[in-house]
Amino acid sequence: MKRPEELNGSVLAFVGDAILSLKVRTLLVEKGYTKPKDLQELSVRYVSAKAQAKFVHRLIDDNELNEEELLIYRRGRNFKSDSVPKNTDVTTYRCATGYEALWGYWYLSNMTDRLEQIWNQMQTRVQEDYGTIYLREKRGETTTTNKNGSTETDSE
Repeated sequence: MKRPEELNGSVLAFVGDAILSLKVRTLLVEKGYTKPKDLQELSVRYVSAKAQAKFVHRLIDDNELNEEELLIYRRGRNFKSDSVPKNTDVTTYRCATGYEALWGYWYLSNMTDRLEQIWNQMQTRVQEDYGTIYLREKRGETTTTNKNGSTETDSE
């Protein structure tokens, strides 16, 4: 296999998408969510193109990425894809692809500490934006705490 820094942005994003999805799915299952509706609604907070683009822009604005990581991000973002985004604009989609390329790069480079650091930051940002995802308390209910501190419970 080629070294990760030699792979094109599409391949890195392909791997990164899988790794990030697995992290999110594991988190939700560990929190006790098993209903497809809950899993889908909560996972979108992490894996939608809009969420990923927003988060990677925060990383860039906060100077959290080094030069090598910025190059990998740009390689993923600038890769000319034949697919057309369904639920977002092309710019957002490409930024998300760049973010997924970073995840693929970190994973294939065995940079587990960096993956965990970014994963922890992402969880914090999602909690700030949407509230904390708690352990599922009652059958058929999803409980979150909003930014303002109020608790919402959605029954199925």
